[in-house]
Amino acid sequence: MKPKKSVNNKWSADLAYALGLLATDGSLSKDGRHFDFTSKDKDLVMTFAKCLGLKNKIGRKKSGFTGRKNYFKIQFSDVNFFRWCLEIGLTPNKSKTIKAIVVPDKYFFDFLRGCFDGDGSIYSYWDSRWHSSHMFYLQFCSASLDFVMWLRSVIERLTGKRGEVINSTRVWQLRFAKQGSLVIFKKMFHADNLPYLKRKFIKAQKIFKIENEHNNLPR
Repeated sequence: MKPKKSVNNKWSADLAYALGLLATDGSLSKDGRHFDFTSKDKDLVMTFAKCLGLKNKIGRKKSGFTGRKNYFKIQFSDVNFFRWCLEIGLTPNKSKTIKAIVVPDKYFFDFLRGCFDGDGSIYSYWDSRWHSSHMFYLQFCSASLDFVMWLRSVIERLTGKRGEVINSTRVWQLRFAKQGSLVIFKKMFHADNLPYLKRKFIKAQKIFKIENEHNNLPR
């Protein structure tokens, strides 16, 4: 039988993006070989599989809250890739223990885009205290403060933008206001034909459009 081909661990935009997804919404098993990536967005699971060259079947997973199978998942086994992931900082049961990940600066914002699509968000609102000012924030979440602080330090080093770290109910949030959001978003989407979650990208573009229209209004 022909041996199974391992995931290519040569750094690329696709690999870095997939690792960002693994670092946020994925999991590594204690057995030293199995991976699981689960999401409500089937498109995201399909993109993850494409980035790693996986042909495994995408299944359904039951929600622990609703009891409905409204999640999509892909599982795969790869000992060599697992060992490599351990070397760069990804570990089993990583939710609260994940720290710095060894990612080349060249691919950091592809990794960050994966973190954004996995467990990040962008939102906006009108603040009446500031003459109906349009406010928006880009944020990244993790149960691990060490991971959030590492993201913050690398982003600040590469962009000069320092995010605000907030302790929420169950997770830590790294949040950037307008200018930081725009700079980081542009770096995450630095080229055409990159892998990303369309739903979040469209939401961000709508927010940016409102901001541009608001700034162009006569005062």
